[in-house]
Amino acid sequence: MAVILNVEHLRKHFGPDPVLADVTFQVREGDKIGLVGPNGCGKTTLLNILTGREETEKGSIERIGEISIGYLEQRPKTDSHATLIDAAREALAPLFNAQKEAEEIAVQMGEVADDAERDRLAKRYDKIHEELMRKDAYNIEHRVERILHGVGFRDEDFEKDVATLSGGELNRLGLAKLLLEEPDIMLLDEPSNHLDLAATEWLEDFLKTTRAAVILVSHDRYFLDRVTNRTFELYAGTVDDYPGNFTKYLGLKEERLAVQTKTYEKYVEEVEKAKDFIRRHHYGMKAAQAEDRRKKLERLEENPPEVPRNVSAPPMQFPPASRTGDIVFRVEGLTKGYGERTLFKDFTFDVQRGERWAILGPNGCGKTTFLKCLLGEETPDDGAVRFGQGVEVGYFDQQLRVVDDQTPVVDAIRPKKKVFEDLQRRKLLGAFGLSGDQQLLKVCNLSGGQRCRAALAKLAADDPNVLILDEPTNHLDLWARKALEKAIRDFEGSVIFISHDRYFVDQVADKLLVVQPNATYKIVDGNYSTFRHMVQKGLMADPFLPNALDEPFEPEKKSGKAPVKANSNLARRSSLEKKPTNRKADAQTTSAPSTPSVPKGGKGKNRGAVPNLDENRTNGVPSNKGKNSDPSKYAEANFKASQGAPAVDQKAKKEKRKRKFPFRKVSDIEDEIFIRETRLASLNEDALKPEILRDGAKIKELQAEITAEQEAIKLLYEHWDEATELNW
Repeated sequence: MAVILNVEHLRKHFGPDPVLADVTFQVREGDKIGLVGPNGCGKTTLLNILTGREETEKGSIERIGEISIGYLEQRPKTDSHATLIDAAREALAPLFNAQKEAEEIAVQMGEVADDAERDRLAKRYDKIHEELMRKDAYNIEHRVERILHGVGFRDEDFEKDVATLSGGELNRLGLAKLLLEEPDIMLLDEPSNHLDLAATEWLEDFLKTTRAAVILVSHDRYFLDRVTNRTFELYAGTVDDYPGNFTKYLGLKEERLAVQTKTYEKYVEEVEKAKDFIRRHHYGMKAAQAEDRRKKLERLEENPPEVPRNVSAPPMQFPPASRTGDIVFRVEGLTKGYGERTLFKDFTFDVQRGERWAILGPNGCGKTTFLKCLLGEETPDDGAVRFGQGVEVGYFDQQLRVVDDQTPVVDAIRPKKKVFEDLQRRKLLGAFGLSGDQQLLKVCNLSGGQRCRAALAKLAADDPNVLILDEPTNHLDLWARKALEKAIRDFEGSVIFISHDRYFVDQVADKLLVVQPNATYKIVDGNYSTFRHMVQKGLMADPFLPNALDEPFEPEKKSGKAPVKANSNLARRSSLEKKPTNRKADAQTTSAPSTPSVPKGGKGKNRGAVPNLDENRTNGVPSNKGKNSDPSKYAEANFKASQGAPAVDQKAKKEKRKRKFPFRKVSDIEDEIFIRETRLASLNEDALKPEILRDGAKIKELQAEITAEQEAIKLLYEHWDEATELNW
């Protein structure tokens, strides 16, 4: 691919030491580059220099051709009073102007009498028309709405005044404008900040398919892995270029570091030997040899090898945890809402000693509120939380209030319940990456990453045996996150945490509390990869689908008819209540309402629902008895049933009617029917598109998917019939 940006020997100082010492690299068409490095290494400074916002002291930046560069900064500012959608349209102002000019030329061509002038106008009109067609300008309104929806805005947000938007909303608006503008090179500084999981995954897909080159600064390792094909490591003022994504970079980095270390150690050894020989024989019989060694030493020192670029992580560690009871928390019927909206309803489960729970769910679903109810900082509307024997909780909150802003760091981490000497506190801070004068600064003078480390050190000083962490990876660089992962994995106590860092959840969690639509929940044994696998296989509903939380919670009705819910589910519920006698015929022809926003087809995109994996309860308390206590076996059996290989529950044989399918809530089956019918309707729409009709291979593939969905829906209706009769 052709080079479109050439950067050579950039230098920039802030103080005596250079932030950028000698930065050189090239960007090619279509490159997706991850820019990584520890906190404070100069990543944002480099992006500012590339856009011309800051001057470089030395070096050059050459744009090949008339390329454009767009920049998404971390904290965009605006004084606009336009509406949200009008502000987004500003990014496409050249296209809107071209549309207007084309309309004016068309009017002029109808009025002009001179043939030569008409030909000139016609040529100009054709040129503008070709440009508009190339940039798909005739679907411009659809593009604006699609991008705004993609970054997490809803239709009701479109008329909001930009001046009233929060900082997070301004970030998302800035991202939307940059994506609409689609310059030749996009510079993105933490673009996934303030995005929920659905919006983050949408952005990943957009960036992978865009024709623009991308330079991306992010601490989200999943994001880097899915988007990038090159990695720039900025460290010690220079850039090292690695092929591949972040995971590939880590492997190559380890190999390169081993070679650099061996070469540098050999160099140091040769230098020390030469100096020793010169010192011992400078005036003796071997003076000539010493002089020869001196010249050799000068040549060595003129061209030293590169110092090993070892980006070290702080050796974070939590102290040994005292033993608690086998049950750390017993949550019974916990319910909380504000006004007419219920955040969560009837949460009932146990947290066992030594488990590491991650809480997943879309923004605004009540994750932090649940933690506060767990700690007693919020009063639930109903239900209770019971602490186990000997539980000592350490709480890390997003606002980092665990450390006092006006206190020096070395004093801010002082525990209240034990004597902790100054030297011990200094060693602990050093283990969490704070050393020297940083330990004497007031907490308010620390950077975000430094404050986060101080808060974690305070938790370690308090000797908890249960950690409750709300977004602990915020502000931490990639190496500090890796160190925190190891510290939590080595911690012998129990952990409950919230994190948007999917890689962190994958590495740490062994159990998930997934907050579902309508204030319900699912418990998954496993990590983030387990959760995504279950969603992709149709074994559980995806809580991150757009508008998933629009509907209020309604308790399941114990009757043979399906309960009717509000909004987009109304048509689905009604269709289930009025199911025809000939179920097989209906299953083949059912189409879903077009109101909900459900992703279209493709491998791994079909969404489904799975029954609560913690169904076996006694008086509201989970039980491990029974064959269905293993959620992975249960999910596998249910998935086989949905694919046409019904699993027979052995206990069901003793009932008055033998079960053909595993036990499953009626409401869960209805959820999956709705999702699959919506997907079927989407596939049928795709089958009518001209570009699909012209491609025989795609038609066959699409027809196979449609047939598979129809068969799955037929089985689900049979399952629904059985469940409404036997689930009592």
